[in-house]
Amino acid sequence: MGYQIPRQKADRLFARLKQNYTIYAPKLFAGDGCFSDTDIIRYGKITDLDEIEWNRRSDYSFKEALLAINEVLFYFTEGETTVPPCPEKKLLIFLRSCDLHAVKRLDTIYLKNGAEDFYYSRLREKARFVLMGCWETCDTGFCASMDTNRSEQYDLYLKLSGSSLWADCKSEELQPYFAEAEGTVCDVQPDSVTENKEKVTLPRKLSVESFQNPIWESYGSRCIGCGRCNFVCPTCTCFTMQDILYRDNANVGERRRVWASCQVDGYTDIAGGNSFRKKQSERLRFRVMHKIYDFEKRFGFPMCVGCGRCDAICPEYISYTNIINQLAKEET
Repeated sequence: MGYQIPRQKADRLFARLKQNYTIYAPKLFAGDGCFSDTDIIRYGKITDLDEIEWNRRSDYSFKEALLAINEVLFYFTEGETTVPPCPEKKLLIFLRSCDLHAVKRLDTIYLKNGAEDFYYSRLREKARFVLMGCWETCDTGFCASMDTNRSEQYDLYLKLSGSSLWADCKSEELQPYFAEAEGTVCDVQPDSVTENKEKVTLPRKLSVESFQNPIWESYGSRCIGCGRCNFVCPTCTCFTMQDILYRDNANVGERRRVWASCQVDGYTDIAGGNSFRKKQSERLRFRVMHKIYDFEKRFGFPMCVGCGRCDAICPEYISYTNIINQLAKEET
């Protein structure tokens, strides 16, 4: 059901939501960019509608609201382990259509790829998703090419425009908040783009021979292995483990799950001193082929959702979209 809610009433509505939900949304962090005089847009807890960055795509994705960058899995002593409790409040996560499609990819990896991941599952059950519309395309996104520019799988759609908050609520759980807001009932449709500046054609004839394509060496020779493309990606899910031992007693500490990157040195190291994918070109090839070939071959849809963050963040200006389009062009 759609509503137009005057701003003053919208603020009161938001205050009521804060009482029962921890709310995550993209927000501007001034001076926290790569350099001291640059800003960054990433996810954080918000307490006010004005904190939300409505007009620009976040530099980092929503996934850190569901998958902490550094997460304690359990504390251990000499005789027992203790799992940290799950946060009591439910989550409201603001995200755009491409990122909402990315939730399906995360669910596939953590919930449908063998045994369910306990830590992801318990937080995912608490998550409710608020769609943010896109009324113009971002510079590097290609969501229209990936059919992720629209989504109907949201609990709530919100748009702050002028002196009103526009809402479409699909969730029975959230409906009472809007029924009490005394807004005007009306038809509200999410904003979405129909075309991007970037256009991508997925290659459909990839095979084992594609792994020998010289394109990997060409682009891989420029890659510095920083891993930034993985960390901004909403569908990258790899992590490593760290055991933190306390100084007072080396048998007491905590085990943490920490984000990892398939592009950095040491990611494929194994016992005995061996390592797979030592060359940067091999790592780049692995990442791209996993996004557009391996994952789809197994689950039936590409891992990539076309958010374009990897192209925007790369310090060497390696274009993921150019790689994909060149692979597709060679098939014709």
